[in-house]
Amino acid sequence: MLDDMMGRAVSPVFVGRETELKSLGEIFDQAREQAAAAVLVGGEAGVGKTRLVTRFAEQAAAVGAQVFVGGCVELSTEGLAYAPFTAVLRQLVRDMGAADVAALLPEGAARDLARLLPEFGEPSGDVETDTARARLFEQILTLLERLAERRPMVLVIEDIHWADRSSRDLIAFLSRNVSAIPMLMVLTYRSDELHRTHPLRPVLAELNRVGGIAKIEVPRFTEDEVARQMAGILGTTPAYSRVSTVFDRSAGIPLFVEALLDCIGGETLPESLHDLIIGQVERLPEETQRVLRIAAAGGNRVGHDLLCAVSGLPAADLEDAIRPAVAGNVIQISDGRAYTFRHALIREAVHDELLPGEHTRLHSRFAEEIDRDRTLVPQGRAAIEIAHHWHSARNDLWALISAWDASAKAHMAFAYTEKVQLLERVLMLWDKVPDAAQRIGADHAAVLERASEGAYAAGEIDRARKYAKAALAELDDHTAPERVAGLLVRMANCKKHRGRPGAIEDLRRAERLVPLPSETRTLVLTRLGTLLIMADEIVEGTALTQEALRNAREMGDECREADLLMNLALGHSISDDLEAAIATNSRAQAIGTRMKSGQVVLRALANNVDALENLGRSEEAVALAVEGEKLARKYGRYRNQGVFIANNRAEALESLGRWDEALDVITRSLIFDPSPLNRWHLLRVRSQIGMARGKMEQTLADLTEVGALTGRPEDWTQERTLNTRLALQWHLLTGDPEAALTRAEIALGAIPLSRKPMLGWRLLAMIYRVSDAALPVSPNRARALRERAGEFRTAMIAKGPVSEAYERECRQDFDGAAACWAVLKRPYQRARNLIMAAAGPGRDGVALRLREAHAIATDLGAAPMREQIEALARRSGIALTDTPAETAALLTPREVEVLRLLTEGRSNRDIAQTLTISAKTASVHVSNILAKLSVSTRGEAAAAAHRMSLLN
Repeated sequence: MLDDMMGRAVSPVFVGRETELKSLGEIFDQAREQAAAAVLVGGEAGVGKTRLVTRFAEQAAAVGAQVFVGGCVELSTEGLAYAPFTAVLRQLVRDMGAADVAALLPEGAARDLARLLPEFGEPSGDVETDTARARLFEQILTLLERLAERRPMVLVIEDIHWADRSSRDLIAFLSRNVSAIPMLMVLTYRSDELHRTHPLRPVLAELNRVGGIAKIEVPRFTEDEVARQMAGILGTTPAYSRVSTVFDRSAGIPLFVEALLDCIGGETLPESLHDLIIGQVERLPEETQRVLRIAAAGGNRVGHDLLCAVSGLPAADLEDAIRPAVAGNVIQISDGRAYTFRHALIREAVHDELLPGEHTRLHSRFAEEIDRDRTLVPQGRAAIEIAHHWHSARNDLWALISAWDASAKAHMAFAYTEKVQLLERVLMLWDKVPDAAQRIGADHAAVLERASEGAYAAGEIDRARKYAKAALAELDDHTAPERVAGLLVRMANCKKHRGRPGAIEDLRRAERLVPLPSETRTLVLTRLGTLLIMADEIVEGTALTQEALRNAREMGDECREADLLMNLALGHSISDDLEAAIATNSRAQAIGTRMKSGQVVLRALANNVDALENLGRSEEAVALAVEGEKLARKYGRYRNQGVFIANNRAEALESLGRWDEALDVITRSLIFDPSPLNRWHLLRVRSQIGMARGKMEQTLADLTEVGALTGRPEDWTQERTLNTRLALQWHLLTGDPEAALTRAEIALGAIPLSRKPMLGWRLLAMIYRVSDAALPVSPNRARALRERAGEFRTAMIAKGPVSEAYERECRQDFDGAAACWAVLKRPYQRARNLIMAAAGPGRDGVALRLREAHAIATDLGAAPMREQIEALARRSGIALTDTPAETAALLTPREVEVLRLLTEGRSNRDIAQTLTISAKTASVHVSNILAKLSVSTRGEAAAAAHRMSLLN
């Protein structure tokens, strides 16, 4: 029986690696202290990475750790998606049972795992390909977090140089996002295989940039270590001459040492590793060699039943044939009644020995037998293995058919990159199979359409656009209008993602192609309406959205209805009807909750976070965003929608002056490798804080990436407005008011400004600042700019506290604006207006304003503002730290007494009793103090008294 087979021990003694083993132990200790970590273990083929990691895993298990092991196989680079994680899930199900594993996840989430392992039931019917894979990643992350909550965990993934694209992406995702849990992820790879274009290289580069990622390079053995290894294998101390010979020939690689000991003697030593390994195999019986060649065609791991079927040997005969290979440590018995080559190098060397005809015949046999009985391979692997074998057999017809079938399976497993690779194989073979369309039941354009769909879902936007463009070239508007319209929607989405022009033109063409109500027309109108609204064409965009909304309701598509309601809310938001936007988004969110659509719920919630921020309710916006991010994790959508909500939270935190929190949110969000648009939004918030703090180098890089300094054409109101404002601020900060003047003149062209407070009004206030700064260097242009800005201001409506504050700035009512910002708890804006009020005509209260602004700037770390205040104070002869004479004149002695009691938290009645005055008189004193300090609350007055040392 298989279980009776035993391979000889390689060496009973664990040689060397003390330093590496100690490092792994220290990293694990760090992980156990609630700080998840990952370690990359690199080294040449055969250098002993597996032996090192196995010993470490044994030690970790001995101290109570859970150890899970998954490995990548060479086939996986062609599309065997998530192979190591499937192995880990299988181990979990074996240990715990599928039900207990599912219980660790949010309700219904296990259906996503069913894409990888059938024990979790039927996969979900989700067709939202742009977020489905991200949700799968979130579920696996959640599962690991729940497991690690029980006891420390070690996750070993071996041979990641063979990892498929989906596994590489998931590894990178986990490395970036496991935090504050007792878990160590150990990743091994062959460093000698990483040629310049190897797909693992960018992943390793990214992992090296992530905090908490350590790297251990396993070196070759020294001569002394080779001697110890030989002694362990031989059971006696070898002669020095023999050690020297083996060391020279093996170059200190443990695998070579083992092979050399098997063949060393009077014979001539092989001149190459291939000869060395093959020499080891050739000493086995002929029938064993034949079976090994068959097994090598099957991959590094071949099931017993599959090998029986392909070899044509009865089970007993196969066991007899393979037993010498097990005894000779060429083959090992692995879990699941399978044979595994002890080292991939052995399998590669044996496979290289196949004759051309033998190579074709064996791969064909594997494809045929797996197709005949798909249970011969683990669940979910049949389609890709069949495709691999037909491709290796160079059978163009069946390679094409099987690749097409496997691409559909890859799609169902969220392995979109592998789906594209398989479809590319179909395209490559298309001309070699005369009746290809009939064979797969789809034309060439359909293959391109599916490739575009897969690339878009995988986030490969340029690739998606290329395939969509190629498909469009093959389709006719008259004979396939709906297909063309669908592709034009994808083209528009690609352009929008990349910030390129032409998206609206594509959608207008699509709209003309499908004039009658249909699902496709509704899709086109949904997207066209959205982009028109974003381009400030609100009337037309709203009309198209309403038509699509009627169609969706007639079709009974409630999720589409909710999306369209949110598009209408977007129009309300841009038009500064924010209360209507919140109400409409809430209706959509209710539909999403009823339909259990995480996508709808999170989009509606994110939009309301933005609306609250524009209404000046920033603290509420932060709280709602935190709730939304929790929901995004629950729904498995954090990587996309969760990051979008996090960006809205960062914007609100920036407004509140909680800059360090905002930067932390941004840093964590960027780790998720967000889409270009989401990334640019995050970088804009970071650049805003960077300019306020004088972080010039990082800010310049951020502004360059988002296109703010290049004047890149923008179709979308939000991007155009944000980039313009940031560019103006940068030019003023770097002392180039004329450049700011030119950019501001362009901004006040024919396109109206958004009435949204944090867009149009904020930009308009910045343009007024530019006109003031440019007045000394270009007075005529500066005055003309101010006049033009006045025309825009007259056409806009100050609706709500944020708009009112910016409108006051535009009217140069800086004290009034400062008071508004105080009420809204936006300290940086308050300090800026205090400075402008202090720099204006009149001298009353200058020192007090500058001292408060200086304290705010210091608290925020706003170095440029602090330097500006200090320069202004020096010119005015004002001390910023000592209580000046002006303060005594500003507050009467009685008011100082009242302020002192106020800072102690006393009520008006308490103040009256203490000072023996009436409660009404105490109230008047408090009102006067608030007005003189330009604050709106008693708490703010107490804070101002503390910052300005008014009570010393």
